[in-house]
Amino acid sequence: MSQVKADPPAAMPVGDSSAPVSSAALLDDPQEWGSFGRPAGEVPQDPAQATVWDSQVVLEGMHCAACALTIEETLRAVPGVERVEVSAATRRARVVWRPSQVRPSQWMAAVQKAGYQALPAMDAHARDRRVAENRKMLWRWLVAGFCMMQVMMYAWPAYVAQPGDLSLEMETLLRWASWVISLPVVLFACGPFFTSALRDIRLRRVSMDLPVALGMLITFAVSTAGTFEPAGLFGHEVFFDSLTMFVFFLLTGRWLELRLRDRTAGALESVMNRLPDSVERLVADGRFERVAVRRLVVGDVVRVLPGEAFPADGCITRGSTQVDEALLTGESTPVARAEGASVTAGSYNLQAAVEVLVQGVGEGTRFAQIVALMESASLQKPRLAQLADRIARPFLVGVLVAAGLAAVWWWPTDPGHALMVAVAVLIVTCPCALSLATPVAMLTAAGTLARHGVLVRNLQGLEALAAVDTLVFDKTGTLTRDGMALQAVHPAQGLAAQQALAWAAALASHSIHPVSRAVTAAWDALGVEKPVVTAEAVQELSGRGLEGLVKDASGTLRKLRLGSPQYTDAELSGDSVQQQVVLAEERVDGWHTLAHFDLHEDVRPEAAAVVRQLQQDGVQVLLLSGDRSLAVQRVAQQVGIVEAHGGCTPGDKLARMQAAQAQGRHVAMVGDGLNDGPVLAGAHVSFAFGRAVPLAQARSDFVVLGDQLALVPQTLLLARRTLRIVRQNLWWAACYNALSVPLAVVGWMPAWLAGLGMAASSLLVVLNAARLSRRLPEINVSPVGGASAAPAQPVWEMA
Repeated sequence: MSQVKADPPAAMPVGDSSAPVSSAALLDDPQEWGSFGRPAGEVPQDPAQATVWDSQVVLEGMHCAACALTIEETLRAVPGVERVEVSAATRRARVVWRPSQVRPSQWMAAVQKAGYQALPAMDAHARDRRVAENRKMLWRWLVAGFCMMQVMMYAWPAYVAQPGDLSLEMETLLRWASWVISLPVVLFACGPFFTSALRDIRLRRVSMDLPVALGMLITFAVSTAGTFEPAGLFGHEVFFDSLTMFVFFLLTGRWLELRLRDRTAGALESVMNRLPDSVERLVADGRFERVAVRRLVVGDVVRVLPGEAFPADGCITRGSTQVDEALLTGESTPVARAEGASVTAGSYNLQAAVEVLVQGVGEGTRFAQIVALMESASLQKPRLAQLADRIARPFLVGVLVAAGLAAVWWWPTDPGHALMVAVAVLIVTCPCALSLATPVAMLTAAGTLARHGVLVRNLQGLEALAAVDTLVFDKTGTLTRDGMALQAVHPAQGLAAQQALAWAAALASHSIHPVSRAVTAAWDALGVEKPVVTAEAVQELSGRGLEGLVKDASGTLRKLRLGSPQYTDAELSGDSVQQQVVLAEERVDGWHTLAHFDLHEDVRPEAAAVVRQLQQDGVQVLLLSGDRSLAVQRVAQQVGIVEAHGGCTPGDKLARMQAAQAQGRHVAMVGDGLNDGPVLAGAHVSFAFGRAVPLAQARSDFVVLGDQLALVPQTLLLARRTLRIVRQNLWWAACYNALSVPLAVVGWMPAWLAGLGMAASSLLVVLNAARLSRRLPEINVSPVGGASAAPAQPVWEMA
């Protein structure tokens, strides 16, 4: 991500540096920090000198919310680590740390000491480790399944035999055969459970693997005692079949859960690993050599082959191709990019090899901003998930106590049966489903939205959006097209229209607002010899306009304003329903109008259908805009909005929105993200709409990357579906435990059935959440009301 080239600081980090963590110690080199993080806060000229770093790591060995809490507590105890966020659903962590006090190898060593492994999130080695771990888990599952079938063959005669059918020697032989076949299950297939349990015991804590491992160990110990000493206390019955069955069921559930979670909630990793590890860079002698992407700097020329992702933002200097920009727009249709066209990091080259001049790397790319937003969202914990995390440890302690009490209750009747009842309680009450219920559904929905061009900045936003009953639209760039066209120039008496436009364009060139872009586009399209006009000290007042000093070819300086009539103290010209922008000059007696500019904007062809869909879904739609009331009412009438207000400053919008909130309404705001910051921040949930939004500055909960207004109601419907699935998961987890615990305590649930129930409960939660990954809710957004689908053209006349 970031370009880091300085040598490590001379000062030694605080802490014990005598025990590096294998390859993690290599990450102490500041040149490597940018591969799995970025400077936090203000980025210095040399990122190695950043006072705080924000790093992302993948965690191995964790399986539950209790593990996430343990890792958070461990890292927070390391001097120099300022903030930690760990997600049990994604098995990732965000660590904010100070290079002056600690190095990555040290806080990674703390994670390893706690019994887990931390690997750089964007490191290819981490992906290889995960693939190897998945392969090993598959082998454990296969061993458990094979041994289970063999043990069931040996146990079946005991179940069906009548008294006297089996001799003592045959029964003893079958028990010994089952014991031998069960050994690979205990020594190999159960390895992860025992390893986690030993770690918990050593560190005096509890996680979800501890009761499971205790159940396995008790079952094997009781059955082994019955095998070695048939006439002893536990010789009445052996439970090797139950042991192998519930180990197989648990491994089946965990393996399928991992596969489903990687597939449904893995959008983050697929985005982060979208950039290639290396690229061909042009060197001095004209050859291309392959270098690591993080070694690129602005000014390099790289060759991108078909099928590769562009490693940085740049401009094509040789060749032409087709590019997949689905990450940036949500549109999967390839777009043509010829020589001189811009390309963005993270988009795919589909057709031919091209040479690209690098113009933006690291944090300067839109790709880096997208990754940062998704990283932040993936590590957030919705309120329901935080509640589940808080009760996880007390619940597990309660499980151990309940199992002990059940064993004590049944011991006088049958010691062997008492221990198996305790095992059933230990296994069936594991709160895996409860801890997964919320985060898996939220992350799956966020991944689905990301694939369609909507970034979720705040997972809490999904919960808030589901409750929305009022939606406020800004007009420009949302209900109307992002582009506008200058229709007419009305200069003051004695001033040429071309001169007025030249002054206005000089100011407008310092802004990316749609109105400013329309003025500069009209000036650029003027096919006559144009005077040289420049502007300096330009300031933009959000929602009102621009002010600055404009110097023409003669060197004369004028203090001018370009903006709304209220901002320039101007009277509107005529009764035009077009949007009017005014150019005014400051003189001794105040501001004097130099020209009026009429601009026209087209309503999006799908806008009316989107509004109608929202209203059908029970959402009240409002329109608040800073434009003239007549223009706002015209758009509102076209799209079917009843309540619309024009001439609103950001403060006016905020006041009206807060008034609705005071009436108990749950309000969502949809703005262009350029001048609606206070309103977006004040709404219950907000959308920043339009590709021109600076992602690093957007204050919204959702960012619509493409140009599809229909994504707003689709996101709303998906949020409602997500909350329904979360509630279903929570109810299922609660009802499962409420039903299973009493059955286990009274001895009506054998250990193998308890293992099946535990695995099935977790798997059902993940499968239910996986329904969110299919597609966005379908809505009808066919153009209605005769809205033109043609883009606004920069055709204008001078009046």
